[in-house]
Amino acid sequence: MTDGIATMIECDRYRVMRAVQSYSTFTPENDPHGEHDFGSFEIAGERFFWKIDYYDRRYKGGSEDPSDPEKTARVLTVMYAHEY
Repeated sequence: MTDGIATMIECDRYRVMRAVQSYSTFTPENDPHGEHDFGSFEIAGERFFWKIDYYDRRYKGGSEDPSDPEKTARVLTVMYAHEY
C-alpha cells in the first residue's frame, strides 16, 4: 500500500482493503485483456485504485513471462487515485 493508505485510520483502511479483496467489477472496458490486474472503486466519495505489477524474481525489471511463477514476482499496490 502507498503511504496515503498506510496513514489512514484503521477502520477506513480496513474498508479499502475489503473492497480490494472483494472486487469483481471487471468489464471489457476496464479489463480489456482479461488479466484482472487493475481495479478502481469509490468509498465515501474518495476514489481508490489497486493494481498488480509483474516483476522478475529479483525485482529488477518486468517479468519476461508473467504467467510463469518461477520467473515472476507479483506485487499488489493499493492507493488513492490521486497518488497514481
